[in-house]
Amino acid sequence: MRSTESDKLGFAIVGLGKFATEQIMPNFKACQHARLAALVSGSPDKARKLAAQYDLPETSVYSYDNFDSIKDNPDVDIVYIILPNSLHAEFTIRAAEAGKHVLCEKPMATSVEDCEKMIAACQQADRKLMIAYRAHFEPFNLDAIERIRKGELGTIKAITSDHGRPVKPTEDEADVWRVVKKLAGGGSLMDIGIYALNAARYLSGEEPVEVTAQEFSDKSDPRFAEVEDNIHFTLRFPSGVLASCTSSYSYSEVKRGRVFGDKAWLDLDPLSDYKKHTMKIGDDEGKQEPEIEEGNQFAAELDHMAECVLHNKTPKTPGEEGLKDVRYIMAIYEAAKTGKAVKV
Repeated sequence: MRSTESDKLGFAIVGLGKFATEQIMPNFKACQHARLAALVSGSPDKARKLAAQYDLPETSVYSYDNFDSIKDNPDVDIVYIILPNSLHAEFTIRAAEAGKHVLCEKPMATSVEDCEKMIAACQQADRKLMIAYRAHFEPFNLDAIERIRKGELGTIKAITSDHGRPVKPTEDEADVWRVVKKLAGGGSLMDIGIYALNAARYLSGEEPVEVTAQEFSDKSDPRFAEVEDNIHFTLRFPSGVLASCTSSYSYSEVKRGRVFGDKAWLDLDPLSDYKKHTMKIGDDEGKQEPEIEEGNQFAAELDHMAECVLHNKTPKTPGEEGLKDVRYIMAIYEAAKTGKAVKV
């Protein structure tokens, strides 16, 4: 076990927004194989302050302009990209060309073409590429998947998942880029609807064959001048399972999922929060709430990426996983625009 700090693999964090500074960086202390090694930011003062806070030397601070010089820093093994969606491809490719492995936030990119370029760049450089689907490392979700696969719910008939939160670009700096299509690539579907989409896939254990969708946005609301607010989409799976999903930037916060089987149903509410998850299971005899220990999904995700590099393993959520979701997202947008079912 790599127990000392010097033995752990070094991560460079690209983008120092709220998620990076409040969720990712503090959780390196819980990692067994990963440590914080460098910071990349467009705000020099902020980066220097954070570097001092985490006892990083000033030489470990980079700007977006001089990012490519990170190739000369042997202390950085992996680059974690936490930037607006439209920048994921550029910095993934630059990181790979600098000889670094890449962990990239979801959605992987804003187009299928960019996803393919990211995969190709990492393959050409012989670097690992993993997409940061943290729910794949969250204990309640993992327990739910295991119960479903073991048949505790019987034959799965349907799945529902709803993800929404009010976006507030005038109040929260972290939301400013989310309503700019050039940066975000889309609205609620790209940002939080992807949790519902990905959950439907891993809970069912299948890939959808058809999608339908409807979208509604109040264009008089300046938040939705460029990106969508509400979108409702349905995924049809080969077994006949239907997943009904929603995402929204205007209704109160919700991050839930439910699986309906012919023996029982399973509810995760929240399904994709940072903590305080719950699971309920119901059948003809009543409801139960299994005791599951809350885990550190962030540390588990970081450690998994490090272990994949250390042991030359394929990540649980590789670039191909991110590409699939972006393909489905584009099909959902097409279905919403045309009003017709789209085969995928």
